[in-house]
Amino acid sequence: MKNILTIIVIVLTINLSAQNYIEHKIKDGETIESIAKKYMVTPFDIYALNPDAKSKFQTNTVLIIPNSKVKNQPIEEQSRELIGYKTHKVKRKETLYGLSKKYNISEEEIKKANRFLYSENLKKGDKIRIPRYKTFVSKQSYTNTIKKYTVQPKEGKWRIAYKFDITVAELEALNPNMKPVLQPGDELNVPNIEDKEEKVIESAYNYYEVLPKEGFYRLKVKTGLTQEQLEELNPELKETGLKSGMILKIPASVDTKANLSDVETTKLESKLKNFKTKRLALMMPYRLNRIDTDSVAEAKAMIKNNRLLSIVLDFHIGVKMALDSAKQLGISTDLKVLDTRYQPSTTSKLLEENDFSEYDAVIGPMEETSFDRVANALKQDRVPVIAALNKPKEVYVNVFQTIPENKLLEKAMIDFVKADSLKRKVVVISDQDNRPTAELLKTEFPDAKVIYSQKHKKSGKDAHYIYPVQLENVFPQGKTVVFLETDNNEFASSVISILNGLVSDTTEIVLVTLDKNKAFDGKNIDNNNLSNLKFHYPSVHKEFDETVSNGFVKAYRNEYGVSPSKYAARGFDITLDILLRLATEENLYDASSDVIETEYVENKFRYNKSLFGGYVNEAIYIVKYDNLRIVKAN
Repeated sequence: MKNILTIIVIVLTINLSAQNYIEHKIKDGETIESIAKKYMVTPFDIYALNPDAKSKFQTNTVLIIPNSKVKNQPIEEQSRELIGYKTHKVKRKETLYGLSKKYNISEEEIKKANRFLYSENLKKGDKIRIPRYKTFVSKQSYTNTIKKYTVQPKEGKWRIAYKFDITVAELEALNPNMKPVLQPGDELNVPNIEDKEEKVIESAYNYYEVLPKEGFYRLKVKTGLTQEQLEELNPELKETGLKSGMILKIPASVDTKANLSDVETTKLESKLKNFKTKRLALMMPYRLNRIDTDSVAEAKAMIKNNRLLSIVLDFHIGVKMALDSAKQLGISTDLKVLDTRYQPSTTSKLLEENDFSEYDAVIGPMEETSFDRVANALKQDRVPVIAALNKPKEVYVNVFQTIPENKLLEKAMIDFVKADSLKRKVVVISDQDNRPTAELLKTEFPDAKVIYSQKHKKSGKDAHYIYPVQLENVFPQGKTVVFLETDNNEFASSVISILNGLVSDTTEIVLVTLDKNKAFDGKNIDNNNLSNLKFHYPSVHKEFDETVSNGFVKAYRNEYGVSPSKYAARGFDITLDILLRLATEENLYDASSDVIETEYVENKFRYNKSLFGGYVNEAIYIVKYDNLRIVKAN
């Protein structure tokens, strides 16, 4: 037996040597992803040769790294240098497009040399400068071994990502200045693989981009295709599993526009079976060292004026009230409260002084670096760490991110508008900074009319206004959905006011946005106008329904004389959800499959686990203004 094992080892060694595999010793701080990127392979390639690395990824362990498909050959790179200008007098019927073709330069290059063309049209008799360039050709060896690829007609990001077997995110990382909407002739960096390795785009199929943390269950809900059917169409799935941003081939007849909220709410109260005392830690930046406990007046003033402390204390109250609610259901909790002081150094000290290995979950910290340290430190013991009020910079396998990704919020809003069975017109109004979003919406709604904010004639900068005349004859009788995409409060206020004036008995305007930011708040925004326009937006939470009796809201009002803030409600919802899930299974991981969606006072949770990462909440609300109230939209 021993001799047989020896022979197997020798044969394996010879085969690895013959295929020119590389050995890599794991350094402190490295991850599978960083190692894969270094050698231009995928994490799945590494796991295929090192299956133990999934459970035993430790410093100084030696990994076997396979050959990359990417070629490492120098490729030609063209560069240009501006050497002067030529004066051109504009003739009748000449256009920027025609001049760009005549002089072999771009329209943008002509505009840069003649700034007035950003705000004025080209006219007969204008004397303009035409930039002249000298072209240099050199051979470049890229560290990422990439090559140039020219975008073909009808090709978008997903087609190119599919062709070169990378994710859309990886394509974007290779091309940080890539346009949101690709045009034929654009040049992109792509992996320098052999032509025969490129995948073929088949016109008989559709192609779908996998969303962050999307699992086979959610794809079954959207497409009706089982895991086995998807793997048959995409054989690489058997080796790689699902990856965020990867492109899947699906039948042309499949509609992938299923609503993200098509999961029934689970009532966990009826499934309780694990009544062992739950151990929770709450790590928050109370910064008690700054509060003079001998002075009640000073402490009250600090709570009133310090927004961070106010948020933390509201959240803490919600947590405590959740513990009381769980206790009434027979769930006891041992809660340990720790002050991180919003300092990574203090957090590190707390990790050294406390043993969290037997805890069922840790909530917090809020500060990004502190959260990362806690999650990384507790990863080995598989202690769940809950990102309650922040998005972590890395979702480790033990992290539960309660705030959904922005991309999911945007998709939920777009899907909501598309799901409207009534025939509707779509208009997109955007400032200059949000052009990429407007272009994205144009691809989703090809018939939409797009209107951009005006620019200052001299500076070319965004003036953040539109002329009312730009909206004349835009809104026919019936319903029109208007996407307003801006981060500027004055621009939002102006557009909302103009739109409100165009609403009539025969003209209905529904205002929506993909990102409800501070531009839609404040004294410049009239909530009556927002209600009149039935303003819709995607949200992580909804406001509690005043018309429905709620034990938490009632108890909070009885105790404090006011309605709970959204932070108090969030503390209650997150904590009660954790405790109920823990009481239905042995641990939080087993209780967090993507078929379980829970809803409480203002928040709901449906976690989806990525293949090698943690859990991210995918439950999203679409809310709207209705008679000066913000309610859930149906």
